[in-house]
Formats: sequence, C-alpha cells, structure tokens
Amino acid sequence: MPRRLIAGLAAMSLVMATAPVAAADTAARPVRSKLPTKGFPLAESDAGTQKHTTVAPGLDLFTMVQGKPSDGYTVSLLIKGKDYGSKAEAEAAAEAARAAGHEVGVQRFVRPGVADYPEGEGYMVRTGRWTLAQRHGAEKVVKRLKDDGIKAKVDFLGDDGTRTTGPWNMRVLTIDPGRFRGSLRASLGQSVAKRETPSAMAKHAKAIAAVNGGFFNIHTAKNLRGEPVGISVVNGRLLSEAVPGRSAIVLKGRTARITEVKTSITAKSEGGEKTVVNGVNRMAAADELVLYTEEFGEKTPADEGAEAVLNDKGEVTELRPAGGKVAAGTRVLHGTGIMADWIWSHAWERWTIEIESKVTDLRTRKSIPLTSDTGIIGGSVGLVRNGRAHVTAKTDGYANVNMILRRHPRTLAGVTKSGELILATVDGRRPGVSVGASMVEAAELMMWLGARQAVNLDGGGSSAMVVKGKVVNTPSDGSERGVGDALLVLP
Repeated sequence: MPRRLIAGLAAMSLVMATAPVAAADTAARPVRSKLPTKGFPLAESDAGTQKHTTVAPGLDLFTMVQGKPSDGYTVSLLIKGKDYGSKAEAEAAAEAARAAGHEVGVQRFVRPGVADYPEGEGYMVRTGRWTLAQRHGAEKVVKRLKDDGIKAKVDFLGDDGTRTTGPWNMRVLTIDPGRFRGSLRASLGQSVAKRETPSAMAKHAKAIAAVNGGFFNIHTAKNLRGEPVGISVVNGRLLSEAVPGRSAIVLKGRTARITEVKTSITAKSEGGEKTVVNGVNRMAAADELVLYTEEFGEKTPADEGAEAVLNDKGEVTELRPAGGKVAAGTRVLHGTGIMADWIWSHAWERWTIEIESKVTDLRTRKSIPLTSDTGIIGGSVGLVRNGRAHVTAKTDGYANVNMILRRHPRTLAGVTKSGELILATVDGRRPGVSVGASMVEAAELMMWLGARQAVNLDGGGSSAMVVKGKVVNTPSDGSERGVGDALLVLP
C-alpha cells in the first residue's frame, strides 16, 4: 500500500503560544462534561437534548439536537439558472408565469452583511406551500410549469437561511490540550491527487477521531481532484500553496491555533537566477512554474511545458518534456510558456536548484517554522476572530447568496481562550431532521460553544466526523464522501 501522508500538526492558543501545562494545572483543569444548555443562538427556544461520551481523557464527544421542524416546501421559478435574481428579473419571470396561467408571487430577501462584504438583497418568484409530507404536491406544480416552458424546482424552506425553528442535529468533539495525551495530525491519504474518505485516513493512521478538512479542487482534471484548494503542510512539507489571506488551522502536538497565512516559494539556479514558483502539486496555468513533490501521486500534466527533475539534494538529474512520474526521493519543477524557457535556460543537468518555501502568519507577520511536526490545514471561510463574528466571505472567495445565506451541512473548527480545540459538524439537507447552518449562523454557533477563533471547513456532502472508526454524523450524500484532506486525532 502506498505510504500515507500523515502530518503531526501543532499550534498554540489562538492569541499566543500555549505554554506547557504543569501537572498541577492539569489536575485543576475542569473536566468537560457538557456544552452550553442556555441561549442557543439559532432558535428562540433552548429545548433540546445533549448526550456526552468520553472518548479518551480530554477528548469528549457531544451529540446535540436543538429545535423542532416547522418548515415545508415551496416551488421556486429559476431565473437565469438560479432561484433568485434582481427585482426587475423576478418581476419579468413572474409576469411570464402569470401569463401562462400560474399564480406566483415575488418575494424579497436580504443577504446579511459580513465582515468584508456589505448587505445585499435578492428576489425570488415562488408559488405554493406544502408540508413535509406533501412534497409530491410541489413536484406536480413543477411538472405543470415545465409543461408550459417555465423552469422551476422544489425548495425546502429551511434551506433559505431566514429564521427557522430547526431542527439542528450536531456532533461536537472537544480536545483539551491540558488533559488529552494524544496528538492532532493532518492527512492527505495516499496522495495529494487522490480523494479519500476521512474514515479511511483515520483507519490507516489508527486515529481515534477525524473530521474532513478544507475544500478540494473540483475544477481540475478528474484524476487530480484530491488537490486542496489552499494551503497544505504535511510533516513540515509544503504540499499545496496558500490562497493568500485565507484562514488556516496550524497544528502541533496536541495544540491548535487559527490564523491567516500566505506562502512564498522561490527557485534559485546554480547560476544565481531566482524566480517565483507559482504553485505546488496542481495544474499549471500559462507562464507558470509549479513544483511537484513525490506525494503528488500522479504523472505531471503533459501540457507541452518543460520539466527539471531534482534529486533530494536539489541536483538536476534530468531535463524532459512535461508529463512524467515524480519518483520517490525527487521533485519536479514544471514550467509552461516563458517559465518553460526559464527551465531550459537555467536548470542545466548536474546544476543545483535551491527551492525555498516559506509560510507567513499574517497576524504576527512571522514565519511558521516548517519542522517535521508542523502541519497546516487550509480552511474555507473565517468565521470568528478574537471572540467576535468575523465572516470573511469575500476575502476567501465565497461572497454569494448560496454560501453566506443559504443553509448547508457544515464542518467547523474553533479554538477557545484556554486552547481547547472544538470540532463540530452540523447535519443539513435533511428536511425535518436537520437544516444545517448558514455562514453567519455557523459563526454564532461557534461563539456559543466558546470559540475565540473559528473557521469553516469543507461542508455539504463532504461534512463528516469519525469517532472510533464510525461516522457519527449523517453525511448528506447518504454515504461518506472522498475528500482531499482530513484532521486526525491520534491516541
């Protein structure tokens, strides 16, 4: 079986480095036996249930159910392929439906403002309302609209992101660095390119718990879609570059912190010529230089570029056209366009190419040492900063109605003032069972759980939590999805 990429990861408390916990401090630290029971932020009522399981000393699992179902279904007309549009677009779509004999209404909604993106509004065209047991009635209306040439779909009202009674079905895993004696690690599974389920990664590493990591690239070649969209550091090796300014989880030993990061990678030839390396273990765009490592797990793209194969000392052992294996103990510099010319001009055989990789913590402006026990998992959207909601949807590339307002399954990570790591999954897309959460609600939820810093990881069908070999939440795809990376908790 291929060698797995398991990284020991570490971090400090969110605001400053965590000092080692003395034995007396450990004994005095209160045992986490429950989560908050009052003031649940997503519903008017605190009515709910909470079940606690001690997985290991300092590692606790909570199963929480809050709220009750009250939402049903409606039918939304599609406006340029979406279920919303501008006021003028919605009124035009409504008029066309009325002309065809259908009773519809135009509904305004407000997308809340977040830290880096202002409030906005949109308009939907809808008709009818049905209970959870009456979905078939909504489906009949969609068919009648389709017969008249009008595109529409059934919508569950709980997905809207407006006020709801729920319910919310959640799993929360807390890791207390003062009492837990294991470690936090990151895994990319068998390779960077290959997707794998969190439970498979956990099983191979003998982890006692795991959650899915950040987004992976669904817009690249099919055989490369395990590639993380953002930073990945495994065993101190930079395996995917950062999206500059995006939040990430830095792990080391049993500690974690959340911050924003950027990466810089340079290549310097023996002749002194220095250039920027644009990416790591991904498809190269025009005129880019990309570094492939042995963890990539696939042949490099055959895109008419040029490649220099480097041994473990950085010596150029081969110059070749693009499209070849990355053998164990080697790295490959891959250039397209003008950067292919750079390789032919400056990466001569038997010359040495020095590759320098640097990760910078944008809060402290200091470099994060890439030691063998350092690892970083990229998040998707920052949620909480210094104890306050700070949703960075625009900075992180997700400033839209679907990502900010609509409810989806979520995987969330946060760190408390004392350095405790909180991992949470919120099931969604399960009408009558669990509605999921919007980005704004996810931030509110993590603050309620005590997080001073928090980040949204990949969600939707990727959202999964594994404890002792069992998936303890309910993935919305119906089964666990292969993902790019995972955060593991080892004994």
